[in-house]
Amino acid sequence: MFDTVLVANRGEIAVRVVRTLRALGVRSVAVFSDADADARHVREADTAVRIGPAPAAESYLSVERLLAAAARTGAQAVHPGYGFLAENAAFAKACAEAGLVFIGPPAEAISLMGDKIRAKETVRAAGVPVVPGSDGSGLTDEQLAEAAHTIGMPVLLKPSAGGGGKGMRLVREPERLAEEIAAARREARASFGDDTLLVERWIDRPRHIEIQVLADSHGNVVHLGERECSLQRRHQKLIEEAPSVFLDEATRAAMGEAAVQAARSCGYRGAGTVEFIVPGNDPSAYYFMEMNTRLQVEHPVTELVTGLDLVEWQLRVAAGEPLSFGQDDITLTGHAVEARICAEDPARGFLPSGGTVLALHEPGGDGLRTDSGLSEGTEVGSLYDPMLSKVIAHGPDRATALRRLRAALGETVTLGVGTNAGFLRRLLAHPAVVAGELDTGLVEREADGLIPEGVPEEVYEAAAAVRLDALRPRGEGWTDPFSVPDGWRLGGEPAPLSFPLRVSEPVEYSPRGTHTVTEDRVSVVLDGVRHTFHRAADWLGRDGDAWQVRDHDPVAASLTGAARAGTDSLTAPMPGTVTVVKVAVGDEVAAGQSLLVVEAMKMEHVISAPHAGTVAELDVTPGTTVVMDQVLAVITPHEEHTEAER
Repeated sequence: MFDTVLVANRGEIAVRVVRTLRALGVRSVAVFSDADADARHVREADTAVRIGPAPAAESYLSVERLLAAAARTGAQAVHPGYGFLAENAAFAKACAEAGLVFIGPPAEAISLMGDKIRAKETVRAAGVPVVPGSDGSGLTDEQLAEAAHTIGMPVLLKPSAGGGGKGMRLVREPERLAEEIAAARREARASFGDDTLLVERWIDRPRHIEIQVLADSHGNVVHLGERECSLQRRHQKLIEEAPSVFLDEATRAAMGEAAVQAARSCGYRGAGTVEFIVPGNDPSAYYFMEMNTRLQVEHPVTELVTGLDLVEWQLRVAAGEPLSFGQDDITLTGHAVEARICAEDPARGFLPSGGTVLALHEPGGDGLRTDSGLSEGTEVGSLYDPMLSKVIAHGPDRATALRRLRAALGETVTLGVGTNAGFLRRLLAHPAVVAGELDTGLVEREADGLIPEGVPEEVYEAAAAVRLDALRPRGEGWTDPFSVPDGWRLGGEPAPLSFPLRVSEPVEYSPRGTHTVTEDRVSVVLDGVRHTFHRAADWLGRDGDAWQVRDHDPVAASLTGAARAGTDSLTAPMPGTVTVVKVAVGDEVAAGQSLLVVEAMKMEHVISAPHAGTVAELDVTPGTTVVMDQVLAVITPHEEHTEAER
């Protein structure tokens, strides 16, 4: 076993790897950018090395700086985690050339399976069924479009060089092919440095089921059962579970053997995942999609049902040890479900959020596990992936695991940064999810019904209670009666107190309940019902949901750029960076025409014209960093649009 391992990653996966290294008595080395100088993974490792400025390209993606950090600290091996350089064959090769063990598969296997086109050809030759799609690499836009028409709509555009849903586009209408191909290429180039695309037949209402494999350097390859990953949004997994209720033992064994053959076909070593797409009406008709040549985000559910530490086995295999068990020794016990907590706002179309973690509570206890990179004071920005943590529940059966996870999400508190915890809690209670009737489109179809309309009155009541409490006199002795906020006025009934508040829209709210306010909690009773919230600064949270309730000052608002935000203005929907500007001042634009692209946390958001008109103002250029609600441009409407509004 190694003496020292450098963890070439950040956030929750870095913390996770450090945990196993500590358990094995292996010294851990963390790396950090300037933005992560006080991050949790830095504090928990045995030592840490600064590797550069905040942009990933100058820090976590810098092979030269990572290798230098390993050399300075005497590391013998590098664990890449997932994301960043985890599936970068050049990095694996550079580690080997520097005398470091790359804790992952050989560079050749990464290269082969990282190219989706070559991967399909390789596993097809090994007898693994693949999704019908385009053949060959380096296809032009015209060739991709021709292949799409040959396959038949709808189709899925996929980057050949990467995974994780980045750059994937589902296209149902032929007339949208050109635009979607361009967008997919742009995102693939930004995410992977390679804009090669392939096109595949889209299978309606499919299930996404993947098989965990483990291979050593002595010819042993086993699978550790499957994970159901069908609950996705924009091709990003939200909820994962093991095992899948969709598979019987015969299908599980057949898919497992296919995954083993896929791993053998590329000379695999270490932990990897073979992903299959499965028609929702026929579990036996599964197709190979891709192989992820790394540890998966959702690996904890496999760990909980098998009792194996996958990071430990990555380390042991990389150190040259053989697997100490065979396929017949693998048993699945109970059921496990994982939820990914991300910095995003479901009420704003799941746009990325950010801020400082002011209050944090992460659940644990019997049957629960939280993998997290957070601590109070953590700054969540727009430079890195939005996933903050994972909450995982295990139980003797699926119903118990789901129930435990819903309760755990209700206990999760992350004030200061908007997250999707409340949304996930409601998703897990959806009848189709409870029944196990899943497909990759379920979340998209049901999302609107899982997002509450408006802000509950008790939120405003609690916010008013906090402000009312702050106005009350403190200390002993005489109290000036004019300082008591009771609405008293000379010669009349007490005036009702009111507070101008704002969550999304300004309201004038008069408290009417009874309140109890402490340093970190506030309870209000409205109409005989008690509501209790966690609180920190101007944030309130309960049951996984959180609200930032700010004081609203109409005068101050009128003096800011927000005053211009109306039907004529285009504002930033999230903090991020402007990557594309397609217009200039004076240009004539059509309603719905795409004008700018804002990117945050590896996600693109297209800003379109609200109506036909002329670009009157343009306040940004490519590379401009923007904050949420910042005015980007102003479109003066054409006269006919103005007349129609009158």
